[in-house]
Amino acid sequence: MSPRGERSRGPDPEDAVAFAASQHARLRDAISELSWLLSRGYAEPSARKIVGDRHQLTQRQRLAVGQCACADDRLAARRARQLGLDELVGRAVRVDGFNCVITLEAALSGAALLVGRDGVWRDLSRVRGSYHPVAVTERVAALVGSTLAAAGAGPVEWCLDRPVSNSGRLKLLLLTAAGAAGWPWTVALTDGTDRVVAAAPDVVASSDSWILDRDVPWIDLPAMVLQQQEVQPWLVRLTGGE
Repeated sequence: MSPRGERSRGPDPEDAVAFAASQHARLRDAISELSWLLSRGYAEPSARKIVGDRHQLTQRQRLAVGQCACADDRLAARRARQLGLDELVGRAVRVDGFNCVITLEAALSGAALLVGRDGVWRDLSRVRGSYHPVAVTERVAALVGSTLAAAGAGPVEWCLDRPVSNSGRLKLLLLTAAGAAGWPWTVALTDGTDRVVAAAPDVVASSDSWILDRDVPWIDLPAMVLQQQEVQPWLVRLTGGE
């Protein structure tokens, strides 16, 4: 969970400086170098430290570089399996619940979203066993529902980490929104959610790198929602559009 407090998903005080335009060239270089090391089999923890130390990055910047970097072979495989909004008609979607909800909460609250080497939009928030809905959570559910319904996707199965606090509360919020609008949603409280999502029978919605590297078609749900609903988030583009 972000250190900004459980009821806030807004900008971190460090981010205006950490991700200012003057920092982008240095961060892009770091992402390129880390991706090069990962492509050649270097262990990720040591590679991150080498690159972070070389560029004298802050902890927030190191986290961002780690999220944005990707080995060449994984990049190609992810791109080959990514689906667009127009490819979702009649497709079942399994959603990595907290992953997608928190990214959208962050975007609607004015926090930075990173656009990494694989093109996925990611936030820098962290849930460490504790979650609480925020002011924009109901809007998140509404925007996701409108976007997936317009695309003709469904049924939609949300997976929420059972051990995370208030997972039951978020489940009720999602089911209430779906019931009011008539969306074909189910919500499951799951253990080992990453593996459950990755085992989806059809499409997964997640930005989790481990899930994206499984052999399953996937969508970048937050990016789809924000683009389709014409929401303009704070995007930090840290790659050269490879």
